[in-house]
Amino acid sequence: MTKKYFISIHLLVLILCTPLLNFAQKNDSTQLMKSVAFDWNMINAVQTKTGERRQFFNSTTSTLDNLECHVTTLNPGESAHLPHQHPEEEMTIVKEGTVEVLVNGELKRVGPGSLVFQAANQLHSIKNVGNTPATYFAIKWKSSKTSEAVKKN
Repeated sequence: MTKKYFISIHLLVLILCTPLLNFAQKNDSTQLMKSVAFDWNMINAVQTKTGERRQFFNSTTSTLDNLECHVTTLNPGESAHLPHQHPEEEMTIVKEGTVEVLVNGELKRVGPGSLVFQAANQLHSIKNVGNTPATYFAIKWKSSKTSEAVKKN
C-alpha cells in the first residue's frame, strides 16, 4: 500500500463520514427528528466573540415545522445580541450564572434553574450580569401558527 493510496482512502472516508458526524449538531431541517438523547460532552462547543455556543438540533418534528435548541455560554458582561424580536416563540432555561433578560419591556435578573418564555414578536434580550460565565438553553419552535403571528404584526 503506497502512501498516496493510504492518504486517498482516508480522505474518501472523511468525505463520506462528515455528513454523519454533522447530523447530531445540525440536523437537516427537512428530516423529521425522532426521539434522541444528546450527550453534553458530545456536542461541539464553538467559540464566539461573547463566549461559546453548542448547537444541539434544528429540525422538523412530528408536530412542529421546526424545533431548535442551542446552549450559549456568555462571558461576564456580555450580551448574546441586541434587543430583537422574531415570530417564533422562545424559551430560555438558565443552567448557571446570572442573566438579565428583557421581558415585556422590563429588565429582570434570573439565575440557575430559571425559565424565561418570550412570546412571538416581543422585543427581548439577554445579558450576563454576573462575575462568572452564564450558560443557558435556548429553545425555539415554528408551527403553522408561526406564520399567523407574522401577519398580525
